[in-house]
Amino acid sequence: MSYESAIVDLRTYTIRLRKMPEFLEVFDRLAMPVQLRYLGRPLGIFTSAVGPLNQVVHLWGFDDMGEFERLHAARDQDADWPAYLQASADLIVAQENRLIRRAAMPSLDRNDR
Repeated sequence: MSYESAIVDLRTYTIRLRKMPEFLEVFDRLAMPVQLRYLGRPLGIFTSAVGPLNQVVHLWGFDDMGEFERLHAARDQDADWPAYLQASADLIVAQENRLIRRAAMPSLDRNDR
Protein backbone atom coordinates (compact mmCIF):
# COMPACT_ATOMS: atom_id res chain seq x y z
CA MET A 1 0.00 0.00 0.00
CA SER A 2 1.80 3.09 -1.20
CA TYR A 3 1.28 6.33 -3.05
CA GLU A 4 2.00 4.29 -6.18
CA SER A 5 -1.17 2.23 -5.71
CA ALA A 6 -3.15 1.57 -8.87
CA ILE A 7 -6.50 1.95 -7.11
CA VAL A 8 -7.53 3.74 -3.95
CA ASP A 9 -10.49 2.91 -1.74
CA LEU A 10 -11.87 6.31 -0.72
CA ARG A 11 -14.40 5.94 2.10
CA THR A 12 -16.42 8.72 3.65
CA TYR A 13 -18.30 8.17 6.88
CA THR A 14 -20.83 10.71 8.14
CA ILE A 15 -20.80 10.63 11.91
CA ARG A 16 -23.65 11.52 14.27
CA LEU A 17 -23.62 15.10 15.48
CA ARG A 18 -21.23 15.58 18.42
CA LYS A 19 -20.06 11.94 18.22
CA MET A 20 -16.83 12.47 16.25
CA PRO A 21 -14.47 12.07 19.26
CA GLU A 22 -16.24 8.85 20.24
CA PHE A 23 -16.13 7.49 16.69
CA LEU A 24 -12.44 8.29 16.27
CA GLU A 25 -11.65 6.57 19.57
CA VAL A 26 -13.66 3.46 18.58
CA PHE A 27 -12.13 3.40 15.11
CA ASP A 28 -8.58 3.75 16.42
CA ARG A 29 -9.04 1.19 19.20
CA LEU A 30 -11.09 -1.48 17.40
CA ALA A 31 -10.89 -1.00 13.61
CA MET A 32 -7.30 0.14 13.09
CA PRO A 33 -5.56 -2.92 14.55
CA VAL A 34 -7.58 -5.15 12.21
CA GLN A 35 -7.24 -2.81 9.23
CA LEU A 36 -3.47 -2.62 9.71
CA ARG A 37 -3.22 -6.41 9.88
CA TYR A 38 -4.87 -6.85 6.50
CA LEU A 39 -4.79 -3.56 4.59
CA GLY A 40 -1.53 -2.07 5.84
CA ARG A 41 -1.13 1.63 6.60
CA PRO A 42 -3.71 3.96 5.05
CA LEU A 43 -2.69 6.65 2.60
CA GLY A 44 -4.46 9.04 4.92
CA ILE A 45 -7.29 9.56 7.39
CA PHE A 46 -8.96 12.97 7.55
CA THR A 47 -11.90 14.76 9.15
CA SER A 48 -13.91 17.43 7.35
CA ALA A 49 -13.39 21.09 8.21
CA VAL A 50 -15.28 22.89 5.42
CA GLY A 51 -18.28 21.71 3.42
CA PRO A 52 -20.23 18.73 4.73
CA LEU A 53 -19.24 18.41 8.37
CA ASN A 54 -19.03 15.44 10.73
CA GLN A 55 -17.24 13.35 8.11
CA VAL A 56 -14.24 11.05 8.28
CA VAL A 57 -12.47 10.17 5.05
CA HIS A 58 -9.88 7.46 4.75
CA LEU A 59 -7.90 6.24 1.78
CA TRP A 60 -6.31 2.82 1.35
CA GLY A 61 -4.19 1.86 -1.66
CA PHE A 62 -4.25 -1.44 -3.55
CA ASP A 63 -2.37 -2.88 -6.51
CA ASP A 64 -5.56 -4.03 -8.22
CA MET A 65 -9.19 -4.97 -7.66
CA GLY A 66 -8.24 -8.56 -6.84
CA GLU A 67 -6.03 -7.42 -3.97
CA PHE A 68 -8.78 -5.09 -2.73
CA GLU A 69 -11.34 -7.92 -2.69
CA ARG A 70 -8.98 -10.51 -1.19
CA LEU A 71 -7.76 -8.30 1.66
CA HIS A 72 -11.22 -7.00 2.54
CA ALA A 73 -12.62 -10.54 2.57
CA ALA A 74 -9.83 -11.63 4.92
CA ARG A 75 -10.42 -8.61 7.18
CA ASP A 76 -14.15 -9.31 7.30
CA GLN A 77 -13.44 -12.86 8.54
CA ASP A 78 -11.18 -11.67 11.37
CA ALA A 79 -12.61 -12.55 14.79
CA ASP A 80 -11.95 -8.99 16.04
CA TRP A 81 -13.82 -7.18 13.23
CA PRO A 82 -17.41 -7.63 14.56
CA ALA A 83 -16.48 -5.74 17.76
CA TYR A 84 -15.76 -2.62 15.69
CA LEU A 85 -18.95 -3.04 13.62
CA GLN A 86 -21.05 -3.31 16.78
CA ALA A 87 -19.34 -0.44 18.61
CA SER A 88 -19.65 1.94 15.64
CA ALA A 89 -23.16 1.03 14.50
CA ASP A 90 -24.91 3.86 16.37
CA LEU A 91 -22.19 6.40 15.56
CA ILE A 92 -22.31 6.23 11.74
CA VAL A 93 -25.15 7.95 9.90
CA ALA A 94 -23.99 7.16 6.34
CA GLN A 95 -21.10 5.62 4.45
CA GLU A 96 -19.95 6.25 0.89
CA ASN A 97 -17.33 4.13 -0.80
CA ARG A 98 -15.53 4.92 -4.04
CA LEU A 99 -12.73 3.16 -5.82
CA ILE A 100 -10.59 5.61 -7.74
CA ARG A 101 -7.77 4.87 -10.20
CA ARG A 102 -4.37 6.48 -10.30
CA ALA A 103 -4.09 8.86 -13.24
CA ALA A 104 -1.01 8.77 -15.45
CA MET A 105 0.76 12.05 -14.75
CA PRO A 106 4.31 12.16 -16.15
CA SER A 107 5.12 15.37 -14.24
CA LEU A 108 4.64 13.50 -10.96
CA ASP A 109 6.97 10.67 -12.01
CA ARG A 110 10.05 12.93 -12.17
CA ASN A 111 12.71 12.45 -9.54
CA ASP A 112 14.03 16.03 -9.64
CA ARG A 113 12.09 17.27 -6.60
